[in-house]
Amino acid sequence: MNHKYQRIGVIGAGAWGTALALTAKRAGRDVVLWAREHEVVASIARENRNSLFLPDVALDPPIVATADLAQACRADAILLVPPAQHLRATCVAIKAHLPAKVPVVICAKGIEVGTCALMTAIVEETLPGHQALILSGPTFAKDVAMGLPTAVTLATTHAELGRSIAEALKTKTFRPYVSADPVGVEVGGAAKNVLAIGCGISDGKGLGANARAALLTRGLAEIVRLAVACGGRAETLMGLAGLGDLVLTATSMQSRNYSLGVALGQGQTLDQILGARRAVTEGVTTAAAVVKLAGQKGIEMPICTAMDRILTHNAAIDAELRGLMERPLRDELDR
Repeated sequence: MNHKYQRIGVIGAGAWGTALALTAKRAGRDVVLWAREHEVVASIARENRNSLFLPDVALDPPIVATADLAQACRADAILLVPPAQHLRATCVAIKAHLPAKVPVVICAKGIEVGTCALMTAIVEETLPGHQALILSGPTFAKDVAMGLPTAVTLATTHAELGRSIAEALKTKTFRPYVSADPVGVEVGGAAKNVLAIGCGISDGKGLGANARAALLTRGLAEIVRLAVACGGRAETLMGLAGLGDLVLTATSMQSRNYSLGVALGQGQTLDQILGARRAVTEGVTTAAAVVKLAGQKGIEMPICTAMDRILTHNAAIDAELRGLMERPLRDELDR
């Protein structure tokens, strides 16, 4: 099958990178998956399985894995799937290997700690001349890898490019919707991880379904507030990359952020939880960046602020929850 974006390089072989590589392969693309861990490359070559990050899913059809960045970057389009806080270093590492004007699809969800930069801003700074797109939405890597029905948002200000990349990645069970609002999409993908931890804490402490519904709804209001302040559109957050991703991430134990919150609510310490995990839980580091960015924009995000105090400053969970309930009353639609 001829296609403008026939060769796809996937940079990052965690669970999500592996699932996206498998999806692109199912879509008929020629795929090379780059892994930092040599044991992942060996496992995929030997067992057709990522035994480190996605052990329960056979990679069918098979995909090619490599530890050679240059090999993975010889592509018509690149999917960037590192942890959010490693995106800048990853871009610097691949810069010398990327052919001119190859588009870069960012599949990481977060805001850079320290700079408060969104993911697209990092790519624009480090990879000038390469169009940056954002792929986000309600996705558990294992479900995508198993071929279960999934819909995502692919955001870019270049409509024709977005449609072409969406066509290159679509399968019978993976459906990308194109958006013209990268800022709204990436703010939604980053902030929902912080709020998912809060919902997990609430459930871990047994505070009930009413409390979780309130956190979801008021949390969504916070995401909208931040996205609009950054130049995004409120309506974007009513879609897959906002409401859809928040509901998925904040209600299921498959979510690393929600499950971390549940463990915190049940009395485990953050160090205990993170010490038992290999995969990154993005909301832990994103909390401080979200709150700092909100401060720069002059907006209130009380739930995210409470999460930052718990995660970054070791504040007492009960005191933070009590503080949220005791805030002055306000009109629901105030922004």
